[in-house]
Amino acid sequence: MGKSFSQKIIELRRAAGLTQEQLGEKLGISGQAVSKWERGVSHS
Repeated sequence: MGKSFSQKIIELRRAAGLTQEQLGEKLGISGQAVSKWERGVSHS
């Protein structure tokens, strides 16, 4: 089975050298939302 959504987000963010806050800024969302995605709490 493939990697989970959460794991993909973590790997891509780290590969880009971004913090959760920086990724959130680029996506127009909060760093807290990115954290929730990475923890699998929310996918929306």
